[in-house]
Amino acid sequence: MQAKSEAQLLRIFVGESDKIRHVPLYEAVMREAKAAGLAGATAWRGLMGFGPSSRVRTAKLLDLSVDMPVVIEITDEVTKIAAFLPVVDRLFEESAGGGLVTLENVQILRYSHGKR
Repeated sequence: MQAKSEAQLLRIFVGESDKIRHVPLYEAVMREAKAAGLAGATAWRGLMGFGPSSRVRTAKLLDLSVDMPVVIEITDEVTKIAAFLPVVDRLFEESAGGGLVTLENVQILRYSHGKR
């Protein structure tokens, strides 16, 4: 992927407890993204969230939830993201979990490796 190019950001919201055959859904998505050769992906654990059920999940000590929100962000060229969308659909079907998938256009300003 070239710096200063047009790309897309795929954002996937899932629950930490969503699984596919005992593997967390977010981990399965990340592994599939790597296998597909996508430019980069990050999974973020949320501090608080709610979805269609309106059940608030929080990381407060007194109300510790084991199903915190997880957001996966994947950025790459439009064609590569489009090719990955069926994989996301398949993983959601296999997990039988809920979630949200969004897509937005982004501009890559810098994409480089460190000097290590």
